[in-house]
Amino acid sequence: MTLDRWHQLTYWPLIAASVAFIVAYSWQVIADLGGTGFSLARAVMIMTWIVFAVDYLVQLSLARPRGMWFRRHLFDLCVVVIPALRPLRLLKALTVLHVLQRTAGAALRARIAVYGAGAALTLIWVAALTVLEAERDAPDANITSFGDALWWAFVTITTVGYGDYTPVTAWGRVIAVLLMTGGIAVVGVVSATFASWVLEKAAAGADDAGEPATRGQIRALAAQIDDIAVRLGRPGGDASSPDQPPNP
Repeated sequence: MTLDRWHQLTYWPLIAASVAFIVAYSWQVIADLGGTGFSLARAVMIMTWIVFAVDYLVQLSLARPRGMWFRRHLFDLCVVVIPALRPLRLLKALTVLHVLQRTAGAALRARIAVYGAGAALTLIWVAALTVLEAERDAPDANITSFGDALWWAFVTITTVGYGDYTPVTAWGRVIAVLLMTGGIAVVGVVSATFASWVLEKAAAGADDAGEPATRGQIRALAAQIDDIAVRLGRPGGDASSPDQPPNP
């Protein structure tokens, strides 16, 4: 078994595990489960944790050299340790998309835009769930429904911050800081990618008829005119036949 082969075998199972986690976690928080439903949702989440933990340990055992692989895959370790990060593994499914991949630059921009948009939506959803779970039963809390939590996540990730809903617990404020930090990075990347695409389209479609000629271009054009005049037989530019000898 090689590391590449393991990646091929576990690619879609890990995607399925990410989907199962986000569905179970959403069900638990939004429905405010208790009893059997809570136990079932927790069982699914624990199973997904086992899947991610086994995947990480197998990759670590197959990697060569292990120290370098460990340093380059700290995010995989964070996914195992921090449950809220597991839905971000869904972004790997976006690698199968081939949108706007006509050129290398277009392919890179399309991939960055898709990853950025996917990361933003995932962060909003997970942050809304997490802050609702932290705030719902706290004294003086104003984020008590999923709609309020989702609205708060949207205005927080965009750094708008209307202030109509604010977390009052320590964990809720930690989530807010992480969401604002991630929002600045993700929204900035998406905005820069879109601006780059617009500038490229504007440059490609620009009409060069109104562009001023440089001195070098004028000199080159004058040299071409002189060369044509010499070939026609008259330095002055008389358009006589090339077969006729020059007048004495």
